[in-house]
Amino acid sequence: MRAFKNAWFKRFVRKEKISAAALWEAVDRAEQGQINADLGSGVIKQRIARSGRGKSNGYRTIILYCKGDKAFFVFGFPKNEQDNIREDEEIQFKKMAKQVLALTDEQLQQLIANGQFEEIVKNA
Repeated sequence: MRAFKNAWFKRFVRKEKISAAALWEAVDRAEQGQINADLGSGVIKQRIARSGRGKSNGYRTIILYCKGDKAFFVFGFPKNEQDNIREDEEIQFKKMAKQVLALTDEQLQQLIANGQFEEIVKNA
């Protein structure tokens, strides 16, 4: 299993001080079938706890996800600032999932080289 974050999510993680370990915990829970919301078409929503607090007051993340293969963190928001994503956003995430989850390793490496994605190192 490999996990990545897009450029937008990378800035969000840095601003909110979310650790790589917290992101991997969300991926590991998904791998065990513990998905907070399956939006369909390879898009899931996972909760991530704030440091020192529970998941209910934490963050919601949108992940483009293929079990046993890859997870792409593409959007996140603090629960206290936004209740959910809009319907039009969900449609766009589903379109994005179709493209991103179909990337070849070579295409993915090019996107990483261009700074559009960054691999999340486990235990970092």
